[in-house]
Amino acid sequence: MSTANTDTVTLERHIAARPETVFGFFTDHEKWLSWMGKDGEFSFEPGGSYRTNVTGENVAEGRFLAVDPPKRLVFTWGWAEGGMPVPPGSSTVEITLEPTAGGTLLRLVHSGLPSAEACAAHREGWTHYVARLATRAEGGDPGPDAWMA
Repeated sequence: MSTANTDTVTLERHIAARPETVFGFFTDHEKWLSWMGKDGEFSFEPGGSYRTNVTGENVAEGRFLAVDPPKRLVFTWGWAEGGMPVPPGSSTVEITLEPTAGGTLLRLVHSGLPSAEACAAHREGWTHYVARLATRAEGGDPGPDAWMA
């Protein structure tokens, strides 16, 4: 995990599951909510919008820009509610999935964040949620989200 520059968070994680399995957790309503969020509306197609209540207090909104199964997903990101100074759609998240001998290398690049503080908060958030995603994709149960209000 590192930052490429001051407005970007980069996170890599090996997941012991095939890319097709991992990708499904980004493009299926119930699977998405099994690792991040308590409810939401998603249109999983280029140009499609989403709105999801991530923690009970923080609501993210954006649009899907690219959906290329099972390799790549790009969506805009921002907060409609919750006080984080990242407006809906003002930053971009790119997920790439690379097959490996033991599963998948997930690479998440979140760019366009407005400050070092926003980068730190989003690095913490993505680390938390990618760990939950990995557990779920590997067939486990991450349990209740400790961040859920």
